[in-house]
Amino acid sequence: MENNITIERMNYLIKVLDEASYNYYVLDDPKITDQEYDAYYRELETIEKLHPEWALDTSPTKKVGGEVIDEFKKVEHTIPMLSLGDVFNEDEIIEFLQRIENSGVHSNYVCELKIDGLSVSLHYEKGILVRAATRGNGVIGEDITHNVKTIKSIPLKLKQPLDIEVRGEIYMSKETLENINKERISKGEKPLQNPRNAAAGSIRQLDSKIAAKRNLDAFLYHLPNPEDFGIKTHHEALEFMKSLGFKTNPNNRIVKNINEVMAYIHEKGEIRKDLPYDIDGVVIKVDNLKDQQTLGFTARTPRWAIAYKFPAEEVLTKLNDIIFTVGRTGKITPNAILDPVQLMGSTISRATLHNEDYVISKGLMIHDTVSIRKAGDVIPEVVEAKTERRTGEEIPFKMITNCPICNTKLIKIEDQVDYFCPNPNCPARHIESFIHFVSRPAMNIDGLGDRLMEDLYNFKFISTIPDIYKLKDKKDALTKLEGYGEKSVTNLLNAIEISKSNSLERLLFALGIKNVGKEKAKILAKTYKNMDNLSKATYDELVEIPDIGPIISKNIVDYFNNIDNLKMIEELKELGLNMNYIGEELNVKEDFQDKSFVLTGTLTKLTRDEAKALIENAGGKTVGSVSKKTYAVIVGASPGSKYEKAKELNIPIWTEEEFLEKINS
Repeated sequence: MENNITIERMNYLIKVLDEASYNYYVLDDPKITDQEYDAYYRELETIEKLHPEWALDTSPTKKVGGEVIDEFKKVEHTIPMLSLGDVFNEDEIIEFLQRIENSGVHSNYVCELKIDGLSVSLHYEKGILVRAATRGNGVIGEDITHNVKTIKSIPLKLKQPLDIEVRGEIYMSKETLENINKERISKGEKPLQNPRNAAAGSIRQLDSKIAAKRNLDAFLYHLPNPEDFGIKTHHEALEFMKSLGFKTNPNNRIVKNINEVMAYIHEKGEIRKDLPYDIDGVVIKVDNLKDQQTLGFTARTPRWAIAYKFPAEEVLTKLNDIIFTVGRTGKITPNAILDPVQLMGSTISRATLHNEDYVISKGLMIHDTVSIRKAGDVIPEVVEAKTERRTGEEIPFKMITNCPICNTKLIKIEDQVDYFCPNPNCPARHIESFIHFVSRPAMNIDGLGDRLMEDLYNFKFISTIPDIYKLKDKKDALTKLEGYGEKSVTNLLNAIEISKSNSLERLLFALGIKNVGKEKAKILAKTYKNMDNLSKATYDELVEIPDIGPIISKNIVDYFNNIDNLKMIEELKELGLNMNYIGEELNVKEDFQDKSFVLTGTLTKLTRDEAKALIENAGGKTVGSVSKKTYAVIVGASPGSKYEKAKELNIPIWTEEEFLEKINS
């Protein structure tokens, strides 16, 4: 070994290992055994340890991770990373293809699988990977180079010394997720829900060793500037990327017409479950690059490509029972208890059935075989009962008449579909009302999560809302709760004290007056200025306030006619809670005063509510849709159709950074 410790031997080992990785991870055609690979790898490690000054940044040993960063830096995409327009049925696909044909373009198409992962942009200089970034909002992404370097199918060094950017999708295979979850479950940890979320969570780890252990993979599918390399078609671009050492999807196919496009979609839909990775659709692209240029772009999507999304996946399972839960307002909700079943990467064992009318309209019976799906690919819902599978052992649904917690007789308000427990002292309502009171949009008491609130209630630390503000008297006892030491309890008590100074509208929303949401609470606070004025308001006064209406007016009057509610408010006042509207002290700014703004996409530095509050405090207002009267659209990650509408109307578009700059100026 000693005689072999030379820089030439190190370079030879790197070449052998790179070639082996390319054959194994990209071509799926291994040329050497695992034992040979491991022997070469250990030899390379030994040389690099003895001579760290020789070690290269592109060495295969760098794939194991180890770099730890403090935060993700923002990266501006030189060429915006646009998203694709979505279609959801065959008629829309045909309409898209016919629109291309009618424009005078007669090109082949390339059909590709739509990998369910997260988009990535890779930059190479002289063939060396120098930067990897997420899509972000299409213009600004995040630098994830330290984690992307751990992905074995992404080369650190290309086969040619080119300056180039390529784009693709990072994903986690189904097998990898299964193995990770087996290990997590054995350690008592919560399993990761699905490959896409697992991949996204892995790539956003600050410690690259964690990402390296997650065994991520990637397919590359787009070259932003193909003309710089003399390429004339998208398919040629895919082959070119493959020749450089990138992994492209073997299922890509050139097709000539609508019939061949539809055949591809049906074929891949059939094998979807058998693929080693998740796909959620098929991407169709015009192949000829000149034709792509002719078709051009809309404000946010190319006109020469479309993404067909597969229909929501449905699975069958047993409806074992229907149980009832009680919300903070006393609302009774039936819930389906199901045989656990895998649906789009998640284990589903229950689903809301909303109300009595919903269950009856579906004709559901206990012990039915039912189909379930994820509404919007997120929320599990019961689609229908498979009545042809009934055996005669099914039990008809029957709405309960008494509260499942306190046994009080339920009431149903005329012209409404929901039943309510009218008992204000129902334990279930108490816990839910406490959780609502301390939540972020209400009193925003940091540290008082759902689980702790339940513990505080069950351990008799709190039995009324004012008790939350008396917890400072029980500090010693609180520090004895599992997981809560001196520091965390001090932070919690400080957060409770800070919440006393909240403006009136937060307190009104927190009290849980029926139908009084955040916006209505703000209107009431602005109108009446303080709690005393509101408590004395009459129905006739309230009903005249725009956007309040008769139902909410009656609920407010009923709330303040309740002696227990008045006593609680008086106690909160004595405990030092602010009872006045203080939101009128605006910091009006010229760019915002009397102007309308629209928020779209996911903000990273603020919540949507925090952004709205800043706009209102500066004298502006937020609206739900874009029109000619909109002053500016504030864009976060993955903006929706509002972004496109703004471009069409030439409405100014601000990034989150630009918005914060203007609001803080």
